[in-house]
Amino acid sequence: MIQIEKIYKRFGRNEVLKGVDLNIPEGGIYAVLGPNGSGKTTLIKCVLGLMIPDQGDIKVADKPISKQWKYREEINYLPQIANFPGNIRVRELIHMINDLRKKAGDESYLVSLFKLEPFLEKKLANLSGGTKQKVNLVLAFMFDSPVIVLDEPTSGLDPASLIALKKLIQKEKEAGKTFLITTHIMQFVEEVADQIIYLLEGKIYYTGTLSGLLEKTGQKDLEHAIAAITSEKRHA
Repeated sequence: MIQIEKIYKRFGRNEVLKGVDLNIPEGGIYAVLGPNGSGKTTLIKCVLGLMIPDQGDIKVADKPISKQWKYREEINYLPQIANFPGNIRVRELIHMINDLRKKAGDESYLVSLFKLEPFLEKKLANLSGGTKQKVNLVLAFMFDSPVIVLDEPTSGLDPASLIALKKLIQKEKEAGKTFLITTHIMQFVEEVADQIIYLLEGKIYYTGTLSGLLEKTGQKDLEHAIAAITSEKRHA
């Protein structure tokens, strides 16, 4: 589904991505992890076409993204921080995104799942952070696209909404969707991810299953494995 070959990206003297190679097959949930500054966000933005790599190639569905931009219509994206005009109402925002995407979105199930019915006529500026995140999740999932990119999807969610999100992700995975998820919540990764992609200083340190990473680091859970990697790097 997504092939990334020898991607380099530099900002001034700061080389953020250093020859990243990655093959993401169709279907499944891939958690992109790494400490701050490891290149996670830059990698995701390169896949989305929001940044252009200095070197290397990215293909989505076997098509180079540098030669065609319509592929982005097949990706649903949840940004870590979504800034929408505070003076428009939730229902208006949903309709606006439908118009911009120019494809039929199905928000009714999602509005019910995240219990947003009482907020549809409220202005975005009057919503709590957690409710805004639920609105953003509706926008990210309401189109039937084969690739879904979620940047910190659990931010601000209450326990009931978090359970709803995990069920939704599994439902979409069973429908053959491919997920790229970045998060700092290791328990969430342990519960939903099929594969882990760990970035460290702009390079792929590990890609594989959670059990494989635990074996590689000799740790009992993901949180301790990540801590062990960080400690090992500091003392290298």
